[in-house]
Amino acid sequence: MSDRNRPPFKGQPFHARGGARGAASRGERPAGRPFGAWPDDVAILYGWHSVSEALRNPQRRIRRLLATENAIRRLTDEKVPLKLEPKLVRPGEIDRLLEADAVHQGLFAEADPLPSPSLAEAASSDLLLVLDQITDPHNVGAIVRSAAALKVGAIVTTARHSPAATGVLAKSASGGLEHVPFCFVPNLARALDELKDRGVLVVGLDSEGAADLADTKLRAPLALVLGAEGKGLRQLTRQTCDVLARIDLPGAIVSLNVSNAAVLALHMARRAISRP
Repeated sequence: MSDRNRPPFKGQPFHARGGARGAASRGERPAGRPFGAWPDDVAILYGWHSVSEALRNPQRRIRRLLATENAIRRLTDEKVPLKLEPKLVRPGEIDRLLEADAVHQGLFAEADPLPSPSLAEAASSDLLLVLDQITDPHNVGAIVRSAAALKVGAIVTTARHSPAATGVLAKSASGGLEHVPFCFVPNLARALDELKDRGVLVVGLDSEGAADLADTKLRAPLALVLGAEGKGLRQLTRQTCDVLARIDLPGAIVSLNVSNAAVLALHMARRAISRP
């Protein structure tokens, strides 16, 4: 997503004649680049959960909806509100718009990106998640899904060094994008300072943290900060956090994928701040 204002996308799906370069010059989608060539003001959604949750979200504007006969029947059976008439297509027509291994379940939508709350609005939540340069869309999507399940108010991250909330990320989020907004900030360390000024406890997850997160005193409003796999939190991010905490594991594997670490940390945090 981006805050740049661009005219609505009017391009059509790629056609073989003319090739990728010719398609790009005509505003069409180049072959072999399912998401890299879409304009920033278009969110690509596919799969049952991603599209049906977007249709249920009054804040989401759908520009184009493609659906197979089976998908339209399921939308009707489950009483999903249709914001516009879907175009009936065969599954292969959606296949051509996506990666070869994409599982679309007969649904594809082009939509407006959702609005991004200000940091002040995000700070009014009791639980926030901050992502420090986590760039893999599968991981971020899985994190969004967990954040939606654990009632995270917003995800704070930088517009740079983060994947767009579209395509693979949206599919991995399984509808979670419609429930957890992204708050984009220009500088993460300054954003953390502002959160602290607003009374938010900022806790960074770090393998060298002083104590296990389960033993760390947590209170609302709370922001959990996660870094990228391998690199972890950047030095300035670590220095800006109020507290650094680790996650101790009893088994032979002592490290987790960042999306798994996120759901575990969020579960502990939600339990801690929900106690009377």
